[in-house]
Amino acid sequence: MVHTYKIFWEVLCQKVRVYSQAVMCSGKHNHKDSAERSLGKIRGASQLRHAFKLLDADFFNDSKILEIAKGAKELNIPIYRANRKLVARENGGLHDPSVLIFNPEWTGKEAQGAPKRFSCPTLSDIQKPERDEDIAFMNVLELGHLIKTKQITSQELTRIFLHRLKRYNHVLESVVSVTEELAYDQAKRADELLGQGIFLGPLHGIPYGLKDIIAVPGYKTTWGSETFKDQVLNMEAWVYKRLKSAGAVLVGKLVTGSLAYDDIWFGGRTRNPWNIEEFTTGSSAGPAACTSAGMVPFAIGSETAGSMTYPAARCGVTALRPTFGTVGRTGVMSISESLDKLGPFCRTAADCAFILDVIRGQDPDDLSSRDISLHDPFSVDITKLTVGYLEDAEMEVVQVLQSMGVNVVPFKLNYTVDSVQGILNLTMDVDMLAHFDEWQRSGKDDAYEAQDQWPLELRRARIVPAVDYLQAQRARGKLIQEVRKNFMVDAFIGNATDWERVCMGNLVGMPVIVVPTGFKSISDPPSANSRRRTTITTGIYAPPQHDHIALALALAYQSVTDHHKQRPPIDDLGPDDFIPNPPRVMYPPRQLRL
Repeated sequence: MVHTYKIFWEVLCQKVRVYSQAVMCSGKHNHKDSAERSLGKIRGASQLRHAFKLLDADFFNDSKILEIAKGAKELNIPIYRANRKLVARENGGLHDPSVLIFNPEWTGKEAQGAPKRFSCPTLSDIQKPERDEDIAFMNVLELGHLIKTKQITSQELTRIFLHRLKRYNHVLESVVSVTEELAYDQAKRADELLGQGIFLGPLHGIPYGLKDIIAVPGYKTTWGSETFKDQVLNMEAWVYKRLKSAGAVLVGKLVTGSLAYDDIWFGGRTRNPWNIEEFTTGSSAGPAACTSAGMVPFAIGSETAGSMTYPAARCGVTALRPTFGTVGRTGVMSISESLDKLGPFCRTAADCAFILDVIRGQDPDDLSSRDISLHDPFSVDITKLTVGYLEDAEMEVVQVLQSMGVNVVPFKLNYTVDSVQGILNLTMDVDMLAHFDEWQRSGKDDAYEAQDQWPLELRRARIVPAVDYLQAQRARGKLIQEVRKNFMVDAFIGNATDWERVCMGNLVGMPVIVVPTGFKSISDPPSANSRRRTTITTGIYAPPQHDHIALALALAYQSVTDHHKQRPPIDDLGPDDFIPNPPRVMYPPRQLRL
C-alpha cells in the first residue's frame, strides 16, 4: 500500500515536470519537436491516469488531466504549504481548531442559561472498613461520605490508591505516571478546606486518574507514544480544571493506546484485571483497567470509536460515553473534532452521574462544547419510559427493568445508510491526519508501536479527495436524520461493542452507558478452579442530550443487582492457575469493515 502511494506521487511530480518542460520548449525545433512533445503529453497523461485511479477520478480526458497537473503545481500546492505553515507545525490538534462544528442536537433548540445541577443522594450508616482493600472498592459516594464525616482524610485515601497504583501496575501495565507529589498537595488542600468547614461536593478529596492524552502541567503527557514519551505540555486541560475545582485529587496519568488507538503503548500492552491473559482492547485501556482493579475510584477516558465502550465491557466497569459536546476538550489530544468525547469510568452509574455533573458545561476554547440541559437522573420516573431492546440485549436487564415498571418493547433501529463503518473510518482518519500531518511528513510514523494501525490508515487517508470527505459528511447527515426519525423509544438496550452500533452511535453523537450484567467462565481455563472470568455487559442508549435517561435506567438496574460490586481476581487467580508468557490469547486490532 505504501509503495502504491509513493508511485502515485512520483508519477504525478514527474509528469508535471514533463509537461512544464514541454511548454517551455515550445517553439524550438518546430515539427519534429512538436511531434515529440505531443507524444510526451500522451504518455504523461496515460501514466497520470493510473495515479488518478487511486482518487477514483480517472474519468477526465488527457488534456484535462494535464491541465489539472499544471494547476496543482502552480496553485494548489502553494496553498497547501501556506496553510500547513500556519496551523500544522505542531502535532495533536491542541491549537487552531476547525471552524466546522458538529452539533448533535435533534430539536434545534439550544439550552438557555446555566445547566441545572443534579441532586446528590445522601448516605447514612456508612462506616469505614478496617481493610484498605475494602476501602479501595467503595464507590465515590461512599468514599465522599467517609471524608465528609471525617472517618478518613483525603491524604489517607490518597495513600491507599497510590500504593495500589504502584503495586498492580507491573502486572496490568496500566499506568504511565504516578502524580504522587501533586496528589498529596491536592489531598492536603482538601483536608484543610474540610477543617475550615468547606465541603466542595461529592468529589471532595476523592483520588482519580486521567487518560494520558489529557494535559496536566508539570507532568508528561505522552499520548502513549514512543515519539512523545518525554513530552510535557504546560497547560491545564479543561476537564482537569473542572475536577480540581471540585476538590478531586489526581493520583495518576493512565495508559492510552499509542496516539489513542487500541491498547498497545510504548510501555507494553494493558491487561484485563478479570483475566490478565487478555488485553483490554480500546485506547482508554488504563482508565478501564485501573478502575476495575481498585487502583482508582474513577477515571476519565475518551472515545472516538469504541475507546470507552470496548475496554469498559472487557474490564467489567460502568462507563458513560456522553452526548458529543457535553464535556470540553481543551488540552486533550485530538483525533477528530466531530467525534472525540470525554467520559467517566466508575464503579456505579451514580458515580458516572456525579462526575458528569462536575465536568459538563461549555468550554470557551472548545467550539464544539455547549451547556447541554440535562434533567436530574436521580429524579427521572422510569415507569413513564418506553425502552426498546435489541436482539442482542442482555435479557436480565430487560426483565429487571420491566419488573420495576418500565414499559419494555422489542425494538430495531432502522436506517438505510449502508456505509456507516466506512463513513466513520474515513472521517476519523482524515481528521487525525490533519492533527498529525507533521508527524507523518517527518517520518515519525516509522517509530509507531503498531505499524498496521495509525501508520497504515493515515497513509491511506493522505489521498482521500476533499470532495469525497465532504460527501461522507453528507452521508453522515443522512444517517443522523434516519436515526432520529426511527428512534421511537425513550432509550434502547443492546450490545455495547457491536462495531456497526459503535460507529453509528459515535457518528450520531448519542450517549451510551456500559453496565456490567454478569460473568461467565473463560474459554480453555488453565485449571478447573481458576477464578478468572469473562465479564458480561450491555449498553443502554439514549438520544443525544438525554444522557439522564440512560443514567436513570442504569441507576435503577444497579439498585437491585450487584454485578458491578464484584472484584477481579488479581491477587489470587485460583489453585494451579498461571499466566503463560507470551499469552495464548491474542486479539487482532480493529479492522475496517464495509
